[in-house]
Amino acid sequence: MKISILPILIICWFISSFPQTISVKVRNLEETKAILFSLQGEKLSTVDTISSVRHGEFLFSLKDKHPGFYRVQFSKTKSLDFLYDGDDIVLETDTKNIFDSLRVVKSESNKIYYDFVKMNRAYKTKTELLQLILSRYPEDDDYYQNTKEKLVQVQEDYLNFVNLTSQVISNSFIARYVRSSQLPVVDIEIPFDKQLVYLKTHALANVNFYDSDLIYSDAFTNKTIEYLTYYRNPQLPLELLEKEFNSAVDSILNKAKVNTIVYQHVVEYLLDGFKKFGFDHVLNYIVENYVIKDELCLDQTLTKALDKRIEQSKRFKVGTVVPNIVGKGARDRMIELQKLDVEKVLIIFYASWCPHCKTLLPQVYKVYKEQKEKKFEVIAISIDTSKTDWQDFVKNEGLNDWIN
Repeated sequence: MKISILPILIICWFISSFPQTISVKVRNLEETKAILFSLQGEKLSTVDTISSVRHGEFLFSLKDKHPGFYRVQFSKTKSLDFLYDGDDIVLETDTKNIFDSLRVVKSESNKIYYDFVKMNRAYKTKTELLQLILSRYPEDDDYYQNTKEKLVQVQEDYLNFVNLTSQVISNSFIARYVRSSQLPVVDIEIPFDKQLVYLKTHALANVNFYDSDLIYSDAFTNKTIEYLTYYRNPQLPLELLEKEFNSAVDSILNKAKVNTIVYQHVVEYLLDGFKKFGFDHVLNYIVENYVIKDELCLDQTLTKALDKRIEQSKRFKVGTVVPNIVGKGARDRMIELQKLDVEKVLIIFYASWCPHCKTLLPQVYKVYKEQKEKKFEVIAISIDTSKTDWQDFVKNEGLNDWIN
């Protein structure tokens, strides 16, 4: 009896040394190493490099790490996300189809998470199809009523999962994540042509912007991109589309402001996204009305890309005194902004190769020349690198009478 006590004590000590373990088994996996990342929206932070303990099996611990979503990256195209909440996790899957083959052996939170992901996909597909039928089918037909009842049932099943199944431990990370990440459920009695207005007004109602823990998930970023889609209209010209996005940005960020950490998280996501897609006016709008106004400290990587834009916005925001401009003009005489004796000065930056400049400058010049009394002066500053191109442009367009 005494002989068996020592091994048992050693085993117990070994287990207690690792109070929480994560086991990931991937059948048919050739890779023997993986990278472990922490997720923060779409941003990945490297946590560690892990080696397989057996063929296709990885065993590790996240002791002292924050709760939230993590990713095991096996290769460029193979990865697995999971939720860490302090409990043991056992996941099994196959490299041929990691998501569909996934089996959560241990971890109630991850079972709920993957059920939620699948339910969201199914709910979105079903409701879109059923709504499409209801929008076009004759209301006096029996099939219309059957479809309506089916839609109600789909909505009830979804809400039952969100409000009951996922809320067994109401303050757990997964429960809070599901509450904030749930898709909007539109009352069936709201007419189809009024649903978009309803979504713009109510789609963010369940998002808990006070919960800063949720930055370690895709909750805020997913809800942000979902909300922006309600304002996306491919038929609008770029200028009007950007104004629509500005309205969406206001709705999102005015709600996110309740928590500084969440606010900064969402601002960074919006800036990064609009920068990638080239929506410069929306970028400027966010920088001027939120980043500068609220003195936000952005992520260093993002700041490097936006430093010039932020600095320009700070220098030229409404009410800021324009720095003095000194330089030689087209006629080789010195020009100094602060010495101009005129009520208003319009400063135009342009280039000879810019098609919009070629259209706009002659129009401004016409207004300038039509002044009976000179109420404003124009300083037209070319950003051309060729002096010849600049001088030819001024001459050919007949822009000689203002300051070049």
